[in-house]
Amino acid sequence: AYILAPVNQTLVTKFVLQGFSEHPEYRVLLFSCFLSLYSVALTGNILIILAIAFNPRLRTPMYFFLFNLATVDIICTSSIMPKALEGLVLEENSISYGGCVAQLYFLTWAASSELLLLSVVAYDRCAAICHPLHYSTAMSKAFCGTLAAGVWALCAFNTAIHAGLMLRLDFCGPNVVAHFFCEVPPLLLLSCSSTYVNSIMIVLADAFYGILNFLMTIVSYGFIISSILKMRTAEGKKKAFSTCSSHLVVVCMYYAAVFCAYISPVSSYSGEEQVGWCAIHYVESYSQPLIYTLRNKEVKAAFRKLFPFFRN
Repeated sequence: AYILAPVNQTLVTKFVLQGFSEHPEYRVLLFSCFLSLYSVALTGNILIILAIAFNPRLRTPMYFFLFNLATVDIICTSSIMPKALEGLVLEENSISYGGCVAQLYFLTWAASSELLLLSVVAYDRCAAICHPLHYSTAMSKAFCGTLAAGVWALCAFNTAIHAGLMLRLDFCGPNVVAHFFCEVPPLLLLSCSSTYVNSIMIVLADAFYGILNFLMTIVSYGFIISSILKMRTAEGKKKAFSTCSSHLVVVCMYYAAVFCAYISPVSSYSGEEQVGWCAIHYVESYSQPLIYTLRNKEVKAAFRKLFPFFRN
């Protein structure tokens, strides 16, 4: 787990993910819950992707972004769950230095992309409800493709910066990460070199993804609610609200968990508390496919058409 550096320092070559090792009596229960949730999330997101890909009626901007959200969710959950499940089976859950950085990269890339995509969907619903006559022009295929590509590229670049800053750090021991996956804050606490630049970048990322991005979503929904209240008929209000209710539920659940789990200084990081909040956050993430499908008649209709066994 360690190698000797040229200046007589011992550098870490692997990390031990502490996870839920302090509560071995819950291993079987947690393994069953996480495996079930991961299976549901993976299956649900794959079904959403297939339904949107093979149903011409779902070739609209909203479902295009939902397709991207499902893809992001698969990457996000698959980057941590297999290793977390392994940790609940084995007595010691270790991960190589390179594997830890790779996990950190894909997790951060997917999680940040999901936050931006939620704002993009809010903007899409705002355009559809507030400016219905200009919606098809404003949300053209080219513009939607550019938005999605911009989200993926921006988040990949931002994550590359964080991963690059992490690679320049030295880790001299201990090598126990107080989490069930590799994440920036607990890793910074283990570094024996200066983490000032890393901490500054985390604050800037929190400000952009957690505050500015959240405010953009709130503004979009402010316009949506204002437009719905101005509608004259109750039927019109109900129809307009139904088009964005699923997304609103997901946004509220997602940001509540994100603020509790991530918007805090590195110095105030509490391992056990963060593990708990992150577990809640990812349970919420796994429920997204169910929320989108159970509250969306078009998606359920697409499921019944594509998969006959959904008819009942």
